[in-house]
Amino acid sequence: MTAWLDADGYPTDHALDRIEHWPYTADPRGWFEFIQAIWHFSSWGWKELTEPSDWKENSQVLRYYVSTGGWSGNEDIIRAMQANHVLWSTTWVQTRRGGHYIFEVSHEPRFGV
Repeated sequence: MTAWLDADGYPTDHALDRIEHWPYTADPRGWFEFIQAIWHFSSWGWKELTEPSDWKENSQVLRYYVSTGGWSGNEDIIRAMQANHVLWSTTWVQTRRGGHYIFEVSHEPRFGV
């Protein structure tokens, strides 16, 4: 994944552009997998859990608990995610003060998997 990060570990403009223009018709889990791969402090600030859906009875979601840790590279990633209006609006659940975010993706099987 180093091609997506500069020498100091910050996401490159190419990586941010990829996040911003990720096709909304593509698998959103792939979007999060890419983002996690370049997320700084992911061992501390990234957690993915399968949990019950708040809205659909007897259904599960993949819930992502993401914290930027105040690191500007992660903040850049969040801005690129927000610029991808469709994926942001369909996955974003909550933002809390201090750079904490919650996202959800359907736990339905992936296409072809």
